[in-house]
Amino acid sequence: MPTLLAQLLAAAPVVTDGAWGTQLQARGLAAGACAEEWNLTRPDEVEAVARAYVEAGSRVILSNTFGGNAIALARHGLADRVEELNRAGAALSRRAAAGAAWVFASLGPSGKLLLTGEVEEGALREAFRRQAGALAAGGADAIVVETMTDLEEARLAVAAAHETGLPVVGCMVFDAGPDQTRTIMGTTPAAAAAALVEAGADVIGANCGQGIAGFLPVCVQLRQATDRPLWLKANAGLPQVVDGRLVYDMQPEVFAALAQPLVRAGAAFIGGCCGTSPAFVAHLAAALGPTPS
Repeated sequence: MPTLLAQLLAAAPVVTDGAWGTQLQARGLAAGACAEEWNLTRPDEVEAVARAYVEAGSRVILSNTFGGNAIALARHGLADRVEELNRAGAALSRRAAAGAAWVFASLGPSGKLLLTGEVEEGALREAFRRQAGALAAGGADAIVVETMTDLEEARLAVAAAHETGLPVVGCMVFDAGPDQTRTIMGTTPAAAAAALVEAGADVIGANCGQGIAGFLPVCVQLRQATDRPLWLKANAGLPQVVDGRLVYDMQPEVFAALAQPLVRAGAAFIGGCCGTSPAFVAHLAAALGPTPS
């Protein structure tokens, strides 16, 4: 196990951070705009999001680089700025962490499907290698491959991140099937865990897709399938559409209470995804134990 992970896990569970997109939108990011561009145009706002999570009790924070691969950035005409945007994103989180938290930089999907031929395997592999290298150059302590629905794309991303030599977290979205424990493409937690470990993941997990109440069976199945540490970041329940916006009505204290069974089931890293905020992290930190100094 990488030294960093061993150090963190010595005082598990490890509270991570919450949602980034909604926090940036609250600061003025327009719907559909490129969040990663703010790493250069509005760096103070990006750093403020990261710092708010550290101050709330996050021992691990992500970075504003979820859509930072060349294929996703091409939709905004920014494919030629991968290195600049990702280095800046990792560096901003590192500055906000200020030695009080570790930076696990975010690497998300391309937004195109291998299955339908929208993108080729070689192009995906190169895009993820390019982004992972830039995140490492920006000072990331680890890389989180997250919100993946296609196991093959996830494998390519994890392998690319592994090439940097940094610890790698591999996460998929499990919100389909009769009991909502499969990906939309039918992959089980056990199949995902085996494939992602083989690709080089040091930590296996799940994020997004559904509210925290639905994460317990996913956690149980992941724990049965692998001895790797588990990483879980659930949504704040299911959203309602209000005036054209998604609104999550779960309260932070309820979320924190529902996180405790996940820890008992084997989760080592706990945070939030869509709809969560620094208030959720503060309640998690309080519920799951004191943050080590």
